[in-house]
Amino acid sequence: MIEFANPIWLWAYLMIPLIIGVYVYRFIRKKRPALLFSDTMPFNNLPGNGKQYLHWFEQLFFILGLACLIYALARPQEQLTTVERNAEGIDIVLALDISSSMKAEDLKPNRFEAAREVAKEFIDQRISDRIGLVSFAMQSFTVCPPTLDYRLLKELINEVEMGVIQDGTAIGMGIATSVNRLKDSEAKSKVIILLTDGQNNAGEIDPVTAADLALAYDIKIYTIGAGTRGTAPYPVDDPIFGRRYRNIQVDIDEDMLERVAELTGGKYYRATDSQELLRIYQEIDALERTKVEEITYTDYTDLYPVYLALGLLFMASHFLLRQLVLRSIVEV
Repeated sequence: MIEFANPIWLWAYLMIPLIIGVYVYRFIRKKRPALLFSDTMPFNNLPGNGKQYLHWFEQLFFILGLACLIYALARPQEQLTTVERNAEGIDIVLALDISSSMKAEDLKPNRFEAAREVAKEFIDQRISDRIGLVSFAMQSFTVCPPTLDYRLLKELINEVEMGVIQDGTAIGMGIATSVNRLKDSEAKSKVIILLTDGQNNAGEIDPVTAADLALAYDIKIYTIGAGTRGTAPYPVDDPIFGRRYRNIQVDIDEDMLERVAELTGGKYYRATDSQELLRIYQEIDALERTKVEEITYTDYTDLYPVYLALGLLFMASHFLLRQLVLRSIVEV
């Protein structure tokens, strides 16, 4: 980016059109004959003088030299700005329920797809945070440990599928696996965001016990219950009649999820539709925002020496042409 230390000198460019006007006026005056002849035929075969064209170069050099000198006086500078960012990142694990009940379509297109899309949007909003993914059904497993490679993380989220492990809802195991991924972290803040649509009915560890473990490692847990209230449409693929829907009871253990969150200093949320789920993730994003400090360094590089040199070169060429090649005859 080019800036000028003395931009007021740029007004001097208004002189250049006036100087060009003077040159044009003088040229027109020179077209008038100094001597009158009845017949100019005898002069037709006289050899021409190429010096007449050098007058144009003399005037051009003067204008170019003046333009360069004005530009140099305005002192152009190239601005180089460097922004240094310092951020104390947060380590986050997203714990996602992949049990078969996540196929229910009270959240669009269904609970599982809605959870995946909102999780990716949440990742896009983070800066300098290591984020990982844990999935759970009857068992729990780490899909991706906390990483700064958000592109890889989102690709792995897209590859997560329901039905790859035995069906069930091991919420306690999901928390425990997430804690195991965060317990050795030295981050300023450690967070688990757990999303489920049911009750803990599998696994060797109770969710509250797992929350106690998280508390011991100073890990905060945000819990989200995904599902409408009452019943929800659930797809059933019939080999004869094709896909049909039946209503299933939505049974989320809100008391347990709220206790887990409060025990660790987090918060419990209920998402009854896709928009509410998005709003919840946005609120968590605002609550667990990484503090970013920016320090801006600005360097200026002077460019005027180049234009000063060009201006002097053009002016010198103008002077030499005028004094050595195109000697002026002064009439007295």
